[in-house]
Amino acid sequence: MYDKKLAEKIRKKQAKIGIIGLGYVGLPLAVEFANDQFEVTGFDINQEKVAQLNLGNSYIIDIPSSDLEKAVQTNKLKATTEFKKLSEMDAICICVPTPLTKSQEPDMTYITDSVLKIKTYMKKGTLIILESTTYPGTTEELIQVELENLGYQVGSDFFLCFSPERIDPGNPIFQTKNTVKVLGGTTKTCSMLGEMLYQTVIKELHIVSSTKVAEMSKLLENTFRSINIAFINEMALLSESLELNIWEVIDASATKPFGFMKFTPGPGIGGHCIPLDPMYLSWKAKGVNFYSHFIELAQETNKKMPQHVLQKISEALNFNSKAIRNSKILLLGMAYKPNIDDIRESPALDIYELLKNEGGNVAYFDPMVPTFKNKTGEVVEGLKTLEDKIEQFDLVVILTSHQFFNMEEVFTKSQLIVDTRNAMAGKNNQKLFRLGDGSKKIVNIEGL
Repeated sequence: MYDKKLAEKIRKKQAKIGIIGLGYVGLPLAVEFANDQFEVTGFDINQEKVAQLNLGNSYIIDIPSSDLEKAVQTNKLKATTEFKKLSEMDAICICVPTPLTKSQEPDMTYITDSVLKIKTYMKKGTLIILESTTYPGTTEELIQVELENLGYQVGSDFFLCFSPERIDPGNPIFQTKNTVKVLGGTTKTCSMLGEMLYQTVIKELHIVSSTKVAEMSKLLENTFRSINIAFINEMALLSESLELNIWEVIDASATKPFGFMKFTPGPGIGGHCIPLDPMYLSWKAKGVNFYSHFIELAQETNKKMPQHVLQKISEALNFNSKAIRNSKILLLGMAYKPNIDDIRESPALDIYELLKNEGGNVAYFDPMVPTFKNKTGEVVEGLKTLEDKIEQFDLVVILTSHQFFNMEEVFTKSQLIVDTRNAMAGKNNQKLFRLGDGSKKIVNIEGL
């Protein structure tokens, strides 16, 4: 029986593991398996990533190059663009992106391409685990059905699970190994083998009854965050209209030891999960004639925040009798959250474009993000240093509060500041304009 053979290979750590997709999810998982003495092969279509990995050079902030180099030098981890080597794998984890199309519908291209390669090269008895965030039913519809159409029987000829990634880039406490992992199998045997494999490298697993439950759990987690962030963003706008400081209000509410969870406002939402995942659930809901008002409203509210920041910038510049056009504006931080280099869906990118469209003379400083591509594909370079440059700008906009920023220096040397992250907590003077703070309101912005 294939399940007994595979179980024995896993137990003896002789199972060969393939990871399709070597990004923020796939590479940390590959390193964990390699550290546990499994032989791991990473598959990716990006030749540069593959080359860097085989040299032991990490391009992921959570994976030190020293750890990667050790795994490569001990021959426990290697990368390739040759997918025919999938035929050698006993277990395959799919960790590819799941973006949205322009019409805000799920783009399954990366998953379907991976499944096509698996269909072409896999051997009988392979365990396949999908980790990419997606809508309930994907594992069955796009993998199980496709393989069964070839004559394979799930639970005997191949084994299939879904286990949603829970990567939080830059989190110093919770990483792949010590974050509880949800897993659902297509059959009991599938779940048993998936659990057996993952428990070798992950401290705690939570097994659910099906792949659909596992898929839904991931969307629920991120939709919960999206809706609560949208709510607190709306409360920030309301606080400005009521001439209140939302940050002081949040601190007061957070003293309650039960029934309240602290969320904070910001210039928008970023990363691969929060801006995208709820739309997968909304799309799936429409397929069963269910319209999710909360999801759509949250997306609409969060997407308005860069535009509100633009108006906040205009308000601040008006204080010095200036307009956005021709003003020298410095954006502090481009990553979507502090202390990482990830700019996926970062609201800072939208704010940059909005300011450029208004005629602003825009520069940015973020050592974690030395360059980025604007909407036309041109490479934008950041300032190399802030030394003796802050006072040259008409306005500084704090978009990401990296720990290494010297906020005291920024506060002292800036002519004007728009603070979207409460990085200037405890400070208050006429040159500081804080998102969600209407306590010194100058202009009533209608409709927000």
